[in-house]
Amino acid sequence: MYLQIMEQIRNKVALGDWAPGDEIPSIRQLAAQLCVSVITVKRAYLELEREGVISTHQGRGSTVAAAPNLPSQLWAQDLSWHLGEVARLAHMLGLSPEDTTSRLLQIINKTGTR
Repeated sequence: MYLQIMEQIRNKVALGDWAPGDEIPSIRQLAAQLCVSVITVKRAYLELEREGVISTHQGRGSTVAAAPNLPSQLWAQDLSWHLGEVARLAHMLGLSPEDTTSRLLQIINKTGTR
């Protein structure tokens, strides 16, 4: 669940819904809003702070970090995660790296994003 919370916050920042310096909901507020444990939200916030997505200030709450490349960093992290999932699924299917690469190139060529 904390990974889903992290992903949602990353997306809000990457899409510009939350700009650098914007306050984000407190841990307790978000936990109540999502009906999850405070510990779950706290873990998500700690990981996001470690990644440099948010900054937490004792007694003042959390804000979106002031990093100029934040959206591109987030998209790069998102891409890495998805490619990891591709590799995991390809392994489960018994595909070779070459087969996996070939399939990825076919999709890239179909979408015209090359």
